[in-house]
Amino acid sequence: MTSSSCDILILGGGPVGLACAAWTLQKYPNIQLTLIDRNPVEDSALGSSDTRGIALSHGSKLLLDTIGAWPNESAPIHQVHVSQAGRFGRALMTREELKQDALGHIVRYRDIHLALRNALRNLQKNSPHFIWQHIDANSAPLDIDAQCIVHAEGGLFKTQDWVESGRDYGQAALAGLVEVEAAVPHMAWERFTAEGPLAVLPSHFGTNILNLVWCGSPESTQIRLALSDVEFLSALQNEFGTRIGRFLKIQDRRFYDLGLNYRKEIHQGNAVWIGNAAQTLHPVAGQGLNLGLRDAYLLSEKLSSVFARTATAITTTGIEKALSEYAQSRQIDRKTTIGLTDMMARVFTSNLIPVVFARGLALSALQWLPPIKTALARQMMFGRR
Repeated sequence: MTSSSCDILILGGGPVGLACAAWTLQKYPNIQLTLIDRNPVEDSALGSSDTRGIALSHGSKLLLDTIGAWPNESAPIHQVHVSQAGRFGRALMTREELKQDALGHIVRYRDIHLALRNALRNLQKNSPHFIWQHIDANSAPLDIDAQCIVHAEGGLFKTQDWVESGRDYGQAALAGLVEVEAAVPHMAWERFTAEGPLAVLPSHFGTNILNLVWCGSPESTQIRLALSDVEFLSALQNEFGTRIGRFLKIQDRRFYDLGLNYRKEIHQGNAVWIGNAAQTLHPVAGQGLNLGLRDAYLLSEKLSSVFARTATAITTTGIEKALSEYAQSRQIDRKTTIGLTDMMARVFTSNLIPVVFARGLALSALQWLPPIKTALARQMMFGRR
């Protein structure tokens, strides 16, 4: 058993843990920081890992740009079209309305993971007390005495070893890449069906090859997963319609369980939880990783300011006070984002006539009341700090 000590111990080498380490080192390179990463040392081993498209807000891009962690390949979203299948109500959001370069971006999970690993390696060159420790099932048990412990090991819904508060929506997502006949460049489509949201999103492969996220019951999703390509494309066409022409090809179909897990308290003593270790969201609004990155950035600000003090000024009480202040500062953003995502996941899957009518009115209100639409879009892009 290896024994060591550090100022900050970050458990988890996914995007949120990597980002937290990178922003902390950028702000205070001399900090004694240890990152525990279950992923392999070599990036090549991650080359064929999770290739699903992830929605990152423009606010997340601006944050990641500060550490040079934006992937080389990404697909900007200039317009978002929201509607419900077979019912009235639609809304269109554009980048011009928000006066932004883009409303959001679609990147592969693998690419954002690798970009953050590369950014952290660059920061490591000037961080003499940073230890990036890779472990696996055969590694010796760790004995690390840390003044602050950051839990950033999240995982996906139903794969996590914690369940505190949340909701099982009885839904699953089928993700993949679909080729279409006549896509509108940089357009994202969110179509609410009787079973759940159906999203068709840009990809870096070109205008007519798009990311697909089709939500439904686990049983329906398993059936769709097993369909032949021809049968699947026919079912997709019937559900989505002809707004972007014919669906021509489907590839890389994957299955994900969907639900909500969240911790009521994200700080206890000298420990703090961020990203999917603090909350796991339904992908309906594409907010999960964006919220996690805001967690990481704001925690890095708080921790770097604490540990930049002289050693005699750093106390256990001071660290716990800083973490308590961090948790307090995240309450509004977490509550708003979790609540909004949960409401959308439930309201937009209900087939009760009053609910169907109400959501049609809500979509129409977004279209015809620009201040409401702008406020919602800004929450999605930047959160609340």
